[in-house]
Amino acid sequence: MSDSIQKDIAFNSLKASIDSYSPLSPETWHALQKLCKWVKVTNNEIIYKSGDIPETFAYVYTGIVRAYICDEEGNEYNKRFFSEGSFPGAMVALLLSQPSTFTIEALEDSQVILINHNGYRTLLNNSLDLQRYHIQYLEKNWLIKQEQREVSLIQEPATQRYQRFLVESPNFEKRIPLFHIASHLGITPTQLSRIRKKLNTTG
Repeated sequence: MSDSIQKDIAFNSLKASIDSYSPLSPETWHALQKLCKWVKVTNNEIIYKSGDIPETFAYVYTGIVRAYICDEEGNEYNKRFFSEGSFPGAMVALLLSQPSTFTIEALEDSQVILINHNGYRTLLNNSLDLQRYHIQYLEKNWLIKQEQREVSLIQEPATQRYQRFLVESPNFEKRIPLFHIASHLGITPTQLSRIRKKLNTTG
């Protein structure tokens, strides 16, 4: 399949994803497309680097990426995984025009659409249909899900967190290395191995 065809399909996917929350007018969609750039990234390629001031956020058409923080000793902590149909980005850094505190890296060969943030904000301020989409997306994917994850990390035991992860992201376990999943759940790879062994035995 040619790059041109892949690009067109990727943009159709972006449009469908947005419309699933709230549809855009043809005029708004045309203006948004001008702010976008379709790119291919390879496995382990950095999309946004910690310490850099980002200019874009992304839409994942194919593949999966992770957002992670690295401490002073070089230990990595996975904040979140993003697969098809999601929008990874260093949003606080974008809003404040400051260096990102975390890195976003591809975990598979992926196709993503980079969206210019300043242009998006300008379009957002002038487009009621884009505002409706923006509000619904933020409420579902950042406010509700983020609060649920924070409560889970504090209140749920490790086994329950892992089971919740499998239910909410059923395809991730086959696509993401287990040590990354362990980091995301706030446990060690050894702990995760024991949990999986116990569940497989009892299940």
